[in-house]
Amino acid sequence: MKALCWTGVNETSVETVDDPTILNDHDVILQVRLSTTCGSDLHLLGGYIPTMRAGDVLGHEFMGEVVEVGSAVRNHQVGDRVVVCSFVACGQCWYCQNQLFSLCDNGNPNPALTEAMWGSAIGGCFAYSHALGGYAGSHAEYIRVPYADHGAFTVPDGVSDLAALFASDAAPTGWTGADGAGVAPGDIVAVWGAGGVGQMAARGAMLMGAEQVIVIDRFPERLGQVRQYIGAETLDYSKDSVLAELKERTGGRGPDVVIEAVGMEAHGTGPAYLYDQVKQQLRLQSDRPTALREAAYACRKGGSMFILGVFGGVVDKFPVGAIMNKSMTVRGAQQHGQRYIPRILQHMADGELDTEHLATHVMPLDEGPRGYRMFKEKVDGCVRAVFQPSK
Repeated sequence: MKALCWTGVNETSVETVDDPTILNDHDVILQVRLSTTCGSDLHLLGGYIPTMRAGDVLGHEFMGEVVEVGSAVRNHQVGDRVVVCSFVACGQCWYCQNQLFSLCDNGNPNPALTEAMWGSAIGGCFAYSHALGGYAGSHAEYIRVPYADHGAFTVPDGVSDLAALFASDAAPTGWTGADGAGVAPGDIVAVWGAGGVGQMAARGAMLMGAEQVIVIDRFPERLGQVRQYIGAETLDYSKDSVLAELKERTGGRGPDVVIEAVGMEAHGTGPAYLYDQVKQQLRLQSDRPTALREAAYACRKGGSMFILGVFGGVVDKFPVGAIMNKSMTVRGAQQHGQRYIPRILQHMADGELDTEHLATHVMPLDEGPRGYRMFKEKVDGCVRAVFQPSK
């Protein structure tokens, strides 16, 4: 079959690879209908995430049709149209039973590296390096889905393939941030990053009752989508002082909740950004915490900060003094999608959640390398490149 593979730092290629097969009775094989790029993929392309190997199939956000079913699968049959959570979870371990699905004890068959880095291994994720399981990704004609009864979800008839695609990762990641941050009715929420995840965090916060949501970015096409499709306020950090503007918009207090949806390659302005960039390029720190640092300073006293963007290792100049002295609550997570995907699909079916607008560039899988270049370089207003493996 055809698949889009990682072949080196900032290099991808469409290759012919082996078709997937059932390896466990709980697997299904999916014919991929749609698969999309994700901002966290750029960390793989740039060489910031270790244990990638030439020939690894990329892609972790996808939907498709079931074409083969393992003998122990109970919730799916051939012909089902499903969306699949990007994180692999068994549904049975202590973490899954407590709905902490991205921490599943059984989802990652290669736990040694993350145990050494973080003290404990987290779950597995499709195509996100061999440290997170070494699973083949979704930028392919077919994909094996382990623990399908717990990770694949039937798409309602009224929800399009393109809308459902973003229930795989972008929307549940956003919901993880808004819910994990404790967004409550009446809250003022600020979100750093207007990509797919940031937009979904903002919309999730609104559906959870937030009174005011402000999304911070610098790309006009993304900020325009926030205003048109999400219904939140926007703030362009390249034109305005974020801290001063947030104080002004919140009566001098600051947001109740801040959500960082950018991650380890955050852009910024001023000396602090240049400092972070140099240190990362010299590998003196693994991540750029530019947006995370700003979010911590912006949050009101006694407020909540959620780290939603992907970070891999260590950062410098983290404002722990501000966090401690302002009595802030800080949490973070990879997405617990199995907890949120059913309600997200229902929001879509009820017309309360728009996602199709994120797919600014839809193309055949053969054009995958071009799609990733457009996505990385923000060419032609690209918010997400979506691939159609069957085209």
